[in-house]
Amino acid sequence: MHLNEIKRTRENIKDVINKTPLLYSNIFSSLNNCSVYMKCENLQITGAYKIRGALNKIRSLSEEEKSKGVVCSSAGNHAQGVAYAANLLGVDSTIVMPKNTPYLKVHSTQEFGGNVVLHGSCYDDAFLKAKSLERDNNSIFIHPFNDMEVIYGQGTIALEIFEDLENIDIIICPIGGGGLISGVSLAAKEINPNIKIIGVQAEGANAMEKSFKDGKLHSLESVNTIADGIAVKSPGELTYSIIREYVDEVITVSDKEIAEAFLILCEKHKLLAEASGAASLAALKKLNLENKKVVSIISGGNIDMLTISSLISDGLVERGRLFCFSVELPDVPGQLQEISRILSELNANVVQLEHNQFKAVNRLKNVLLEVTVETNGHLHIEMIREALTQKGFKIKQMY
Repeated sequence: MHLNEIKRTRENIKDVINKTPLLYSNIFSSLNNCSVYMKCENLQITGAYKIRGALNKIRSLSEEEKSKGVVCSSAGNHAQGVAYAANLLGVDSTIVMPKNTPYLKVHSTQEFGGNVVLHGSCYDDAFLKAKSLERDNNSIFIHPFNDMEVIYGQGTIALEIFEDLENIDIIICPIGGGGLISGVSLAAKEINPNIKIIGVQAEGANAMEKSFKDGKLHSLESVNTIADGIAVKSPGELTYSIIREYVDEVITVSDKEIAEAFLILCEKHKLLAEASGAASLAALKKLNLENKKVVSIISGGNIDMLTISSLISDGLVERGRLFCFSVELPDVPGQLQEISRILSELNANVVQLEHNQFKAVNRLKNVLLEVTVETNGHLHIEMIREALTQKGFKIKQMY
């Protein structure tokens, strides 16, 4: 039943939507001893899958409804999808976004024709404001996930996956409000009832994971994660009911694990994903996937330069590629030279160094040296620690 609706939806949006590539990943396959394929919705129009559901929903409206204009709330990707689709169809759109939404997403939404209103600190705050505007202006609210037309739009991703790959064992989806995994699971389970659908949330925004495990819908008082695209305090009742029936497992990943997956994706595949988009790749090492054929959905790639810099830095630390330590030294000649000699012999490249007498505990006799070096893994860091310790230096690892 749902599969036919999703096929109908695909016909409804195929003139606009890109069929995004499904790419095999040597590195993620090797790291997890399985066959990993990446569904690259970061290469979609507007940079994320959300345009699928938004376009399908707005096209389903009557001419009278379209004339009223549409309003939505979003952390970024749904905003761009609604703005793009509404502009394409000649419909006025008002988009409420949290105040901490990355500039790139705000600017892109405006460029696509959306009237942006910044309100609150997370999606749920923006949602309440958008519902208020809906009432005040008699607009049509376009829900980002708790709507079957939107869910069917997201489900078209599954049709593309099955066209490109056979004998899939597992599909991994990021979960915020649950629209993506709802649509994908409805289509996938009807095509192949034996396939396993796994959802992944950020540890700091795990309302659906708690709901799934407890068997009742949970809301969070607050969310705290770098994955702003899936930072949802209150998932949908509709999506929860679908996930409870069609999804096999929901897990969480840490921000550090997301940053590590982001770094590998950038470095090895030359692809950019936002933190929420990389969550499905971060989930791989949390699961027993040996000899399985796995599809990870990279849900979006709308990420600003400052966030890229932060994620790369965090990813380098998580992979053991950056090592920062401090050491208190006697304020006598030759100490800094000895540290430098040891690092040089171990091929540790110094990227930052601070030599500060005022930070030392014993300021009259000592100086505090803080050093950041580029390393080639956790084993290399341990070698550096041991070499410095053997020479009598008492170091403190900063990160």
